[in-house]
Amino acid sequence: MSGLIGKKVGMTSLYDAEGSLLGCTVLEVGPNVVTQVKTLEKDGYTAVQLGYGERREKNTPAAAIGHFKKANTTPKVKTHEFKEFEQELKQGDTVDMGIFEEGSYIAVTSTSKGKGFQGVVKRHGFSGVGESTHGQHDRSRAPGSLGGSSTPSRVFKGLRMAGRTGGDKITTENLRVVKIDKEKNLMVVHGSVPGAKGTYVILWK
Repeated sequence: MSGLIGKKVGMTSLYDAEGSLLGCTVLEVGPNVVTQVKTLEKDGYTAVQLGYGERREKNTPAAAIGHFKKANTTPKVKTHEFKEFEQELKQGDTVDMGIFEEGSYIAVTSTSKGKGFQGVVKRHGFSGVGESTHGQHDRSRAPGSLGGSSTPSRVFKGLRMAGRTGGDKITTENLRVVKIDKEKNLMVVHGSVPGAKGTYVILWK
């Protein structure tokens, strides 16, 4: 499955041909540089590694600098491997958003916004106690009972409780490509993509 690396710019809205208003996400896609081509003989599997986003050389490890110099390119912020690619590529080639077409459907993988440590109401959608009668004092957002007493005398694993929320790797499928601007390397897709502005995303064809 081929694809590209991009960045989330933000959200906007566009009208389609039927006059319906669509909520859309703007993505900056490519151009990507082929930083490595992995072969079955040398690496044990076939893949194409792409790099995107400029990185300051003084903030890049020496090993990574040497890796990018082999491809005759500057250090990149984000790299990703694609197991299959439609076109034959070699190290140092540039791949643009020409592999995508308007009207086609794609999948986008990104990292959702981190919410930090949250309670059960925000994390799992618990409704809470709801009412303040019958001696309930300041319990509207409490998790409630967690387990039995003498049996089983413990809390079962996987119980929905408070904890770290967000910052997860999420893939959103069936996003329709509404518009492509090749001059500005921008793509507009119908739907939402998880993550904040500036989040790096992987686009799958």
